[in-house]
Amino acid sequence: QVQLVESGGGLVQPGGSPRLSCAASGSIFSINLWAWHRQAPEKQRELVAAFTSDGRTVYADSVEGRFTISRDNAKNTVYLQMNSLKPEDTAVYYCNAGTIQRGYWGQGTQVTVSS
Repeated sequence: QVQLVESGGGLVQPGGSPRLSCAASGSIFSINLWAWHRQAPEKQRELVAAFTSDGRTVYADSVEGRFTISRDNAKNTVYLQMNSLKPEDTAVYYCNAGTIQRGYWGQGTQVTVSS
């Protein structure tokens, strides 16, 4: 089992640069994929950024160049640095970790971009 806890969301002004954190615990050694997804009101959940199981780093076109996914293996934490935020980035952001057996999700953290 893997437990994921996100933090770092909140109300942010347009152009802001918050950083989301995802702290993992449990059977972390089995994880071969890390990702951030988001879900805006009345929209489907979408992939934002990921470290894929084949070693690639991928980003959604809408965040490419503005968001950066990173990880600190010593802290068992994955981060999402978000820069130049726009109102359309408003969503609940979810951390996702995958093993060959299944995927795990955090509870989500709300990010609201508004002046």
